[in-house]
Amino acid sequence: MLQCSLCGTVVREDSLLWRCVCGAPLLADFSGTPPMDRSRICPAEQGMWRYASSLPLEKPEEKVSFGEGWTPLVREEWNGMNLFLKLDYACPTGSYKDRGMAYLVSRLRDQGISEVIEDSSGNAGASMAAYCARAGIRCRVFVPAYTSEGKCVQVASYGADLERVPGSREDTTRAAEKAAETVFYGSHNWSPWFAHGIKTFAFELWEQLGFTAPEAVLLPAGQGSLVLGCALAFEELLSSGEIETLPKIFALQPKNCAPLEEAFRKGSPSPERVEKRETIAEGISSAEPVRGRDVLAAVRKTGGAVLSFSDREIWDGFVKLARRGYFVEPTSAIVGAAAEMLSRDGSVGGKRPVAAVLTGSGLKGSGKILSLFSSPPED
Repeated sequence: MLQCSLCGTVVREDSLLWRCVCGAPLLADFSGTPPMDRSRICPAEQGMWRYASSLPLEKPEEKVSFGEGWTPLVREEWNGMNLFLKLDYACPTGSYKDRGMAYLVSRLRDQGISEVIEDSSGNAGASMAAYCARAGIRCRVFVPAYTSEGKCVQVASYGADLERVPGSREDTTRAAEKAAETVFYGSHNWSPWFAHGIKTFAFELWEQLGFTAPEAVLLPAGQGSLVLGCALAFEELLSSGEIETLPKIFALQPKNCAPLEEAFRKGSPSPERVEKRETIAEGISSAEPVRGRDVLAAVRKTGGAVLSFSDREIWDGFVKLARRGYFVEPTSAIVGAAAEMLSRDGSVGGKRPVAAVLTGSGLKGSGKILSLFSSPPED
């Protein structure tokens, strides 16, 4: 069953509604599923499916998977901060989105859905195209016209129909919603299942750190699926008694498009639409976060914060990461900017570990990265 996050209306999953009739996003009802603890890890399973008991499926043997998850966790000393980088750009299609998509597409196949529409700034579209190809589901992906060519090539190579939409990321969403009047809208942003696949990165952090939680987690945030997944996982671990306190969540946004940061700073319960400017962090340039209210609530509950950074700070973060051997897309590099700021002001990162997720491979945006070396952002 699914439940509206705003009005509480309960709907059946097989109704194929992608949002409540009131317009709000739906949540998955996992009330019958016990919270994760170490006794429920499946050691025989590969990757993120070690935590399959927290990802219920009608037919578990038919999950759609490329072995995603269990990505490296690498320790770095960063201005005295005990930083651990989670290399989720090592997932099969080059981004963390594979975690959410593996579970989302598995649920779609459970429902017998044969064709879907998705909209994306690139990484989710590439991931949806790949997992639909594996599941035998026809896929049509809408992307903004400015999307990096590397991501567009991925989408088309997997056999999905690629639709480039002039204008903003929000224009792309509206075009996809219109096209979805006759085809199921498989949007990862609206999906009640996507964040549950994403939460497996946090289970891995907990296990890789010796069954303990980090002091804080640094996460790029556009729509906020990483934040929601992180919150879901550590809430489960707190409920089962595996951890004593929730790690602080720091949601990171570009200053050129920071509706969550603005709402957090003002103390607002939900973000308002902002007029955004172009940013090198294209993957988190979302002016209208669908689940913004939930993202803000999750950050506040942990005692964390929403922070924003200029394109120059993000680029400097890219260079610092690259000089340590991490080749990520500029969107991911925002965690380098955050690590730099937080390690210098001393707000986190004493003796306890701080974790940061590197979300997407630099190979997806090599052309843009090359141009940035020639002409770095000024602010």
